[in-house]
Order: sequence, then structure tokens, then C-alpha cells
Amino acid sequence: MPNVRTGLERFIETPPHGIGGQRIGLLCNPASTDSRFRHARDLISARFPGQLRALYSPQHGFFAEKQDNMIESDHMADPVLGIPVFSLYGETRIPTEEMLAPVDVLVVDLQDVGTRVYTFIYTLSYCLEMAAKLGKRVVVLDRPNPVGGSVAEGNCLVPGCASFVGRYPIPMRHGLTIGELARLFNDGIGCDLEVIAMDGWKRSMFFRDTGLPWVAPSPNMPTPETALVYPGQVIWEGTNVSEGRGTTQPFEVFGAPFADIEKILGTLGGNALPGAVLRPVAFEPTSGKWMGTLCRGFQIHVTDPWEYRPYRTTLRLLQAIIFHHGDCFEWKPPPYEYESERLPADLILGDTGVRRAIEQLADIADIESGWGESLAAFIETGREFHLYGE
Repeated sequence: MPNVRTGLERFIETPPHGIGGQRIGLLCNPASTDSRFRHARDLISARFPGQLRALYSPQHGFFAEKQDNMIESDHMADPVLGIPVFSLYGETRIPTEEMLAPVDVLVVDLQDVGTRVYTFIYTLSYCLEMAAKLGKRVVVLDRPNPVGGSVAEGNCLVPGCASFVGRYPIPMRHGLTIGELARLFNDGIGCDLEVIAMDGWKRSMFFRDTGLPWVAPSPNMPTPETALVYPGQVIWEGTNVSEGRGTTQPFEVFGAPFADIEKILGTLGGNALPGAVLRPVAFEPTSGKWMGTLCRGFQIHVTDPWEYRPYRTTLRLLQAIIFHHGDCFEWKPPPYEYESERLPADLILGDTGVRRAIEQLADIADIESGWGESLAAFIETGREFHLYGE
């Protein structure tokens, strides 16, 4: 039996007050299942016959079939219930009044991955804003943060780097559940919000500790181990280094045709980093950057998730590649997530100063000290919205 019961399971078992007779909308994707792999759409439809009136999908589509960034999905009719499915990653990323017209309460059941740039949390934020404007109720069904709730890491987003991969001044690894983030966002929005908390989840848990099954929330997040490295490895999306898209191990595997394995390892002091081992690999992506070209790089094997710091690790790796391959390394040009002028790396890193410090090969400890105060302030603020203890 799982150690944790999700908000979905608690919602079905004990519905919140006032849900009876309400027209329900559901923001979901394939990962919106219970511990027996039953989908939220089917469970809610059976529990509240005739009340589920519309579905909504985030980035990657209702079936999580869209592989990459800025690949939009269309509105459609649900093949099972025949009700509309409105895409919130199509011609708009903000729900319109017409989209929310069929419902009184919007239920949100999405699996976040604990990283600032994962767009599901900003789709949620836009839903909270529009629901507040229209007087709609939002119910968020909470799920585990797969990288745990005890550690926050990285610099907080600065306003000049705000985008659809960062709307709020939160660190790269934020240490909150999606329900806690909803409470944090809503503090400045004022929507009629209710979060259905999990039973049994503790901040010290990584996803493998929950006993819950993992269903990929997006095509390139196939395992909980992917989520462990993602808060750092997503940085490669802003460079000409492959982040492993087009392989069977995205984000765990990374590299480029110009990478010299031995030189990089020499700079790092060997293949053992705190909490992880770098295993040299060669791969040919079947799509994306360097498609069909032999790349040399590494797979990150996390050996101790408590000791491992994904953001710090990838910043060190990035510096090593810039140091040895500055003549070949490039920052990826725009567009990226509908931004056509600013560098993708700045949107991902959340602060142009961090990129410049990395380019100048500043000491990582010195770079981290620069954001220490804002990170500490975020951690303190975040505690006000915690739903769970250690």
C-alpha cells in the first residue's frame, strides 16, 4: 500500500462542502491518477454524475503527447465523455471567460516536479487569477513534490527575467507542493481557493518514498529520477549542449559533439560529485539539438538525494564546459516559451547576473552567496503556506 494518499483520493472519498450540484471543470493530464491508475476524469465523473462539464489541459496536451516547448495543442472534445477540452497551451495560455463559462468550480489535479521553470504552476496561477476575476471557485488536489519539501535551492527569479517559465520570485528548486504554491500565489490574488491536502506526505519524502506510482507528467519526465536532476539539468535547454531530449533518458543524459570528457572530469576533480556519479556516455539524439549526431557527455546517477544539489551540480558542469570549450559553446538564441528577444538562459536561470557570473567563471560558492539572503527570505515566507511537517 502507498504511504501517501493524494488530494484526488481524498477528494473522491470526502468531497469538500458545497460541491454538490456545482458544475465542475478539471485541469488535468495523464498523470492525474490515483494509486490504482484510475484517472481523475473518470473518478470525478462517476462520483458526481452529470456535474463534470469541461476539461482543461496544460503544456504538452491533454494526452501529454506534445514533445517540446512551444508545440501547442488544440481544443478538442473528450473522447470518453464528449465534453469540451480547452487547451491552456494553445492560442492562449490564460483561460478566457468563455472557457470558464461552463463551470462553477475548477478542480486542478496536476503533478508538479518541484522546479521553478515547470510551466504547470503558471497555468495554475493564471487560472487562479481568472477565477478570482469571474467569481469562480478553485479546488487544488495536492500531490507530492518529487524532489522533496525540505530543501530549497538556487537564486530567486528577478522581475526582468519573468516569463511563462517564471512568474514569481521563487528559487529554482522551491521545496513546495503544488497545493502550497497555490496558497502562496493566491496570497496576492484572492481567489476562492481550497487545497485538498494529502494524507501521509512528509517534507522529507522524495517520490520513491511515497509508494505512489509514477506516471510521466510530460514526455521528457519519464521517471522520478529525471525529476531529481531536472532543477539543474533544465539549464542546458538554454545552450547548444543537448539536455538529452531525443534519448530515452532526457535530462539524466547530456552532452555535445565537442565535449571532451577527460578535460571536464579533470576540472571537476573526477566523476564523483556530492550525492552523484557522472558516468561517461555517448549518444545520438533522435530529435532536438544535434539530432543524428554523436554526442559525448555524461549520465548523472544520483546516489544520495539528500546530499545531491542539482542546481549547484549543473552550474559546475556548465562552467567546466565553458572553460574548456568556450570556442564551441553557445547560449541558445530566442525564441523560447514565447519570448523572442531575451536569451532563453536568462529566462531559465531567472537572473542575468547568474549567467554573467558563470561566463566569467566566478567561484560557485561566491555566486551562491549572492542569492543567500533572498533564498533565506523565500524559505521563511514559504513556511507560512506549508501544509505538511517534516
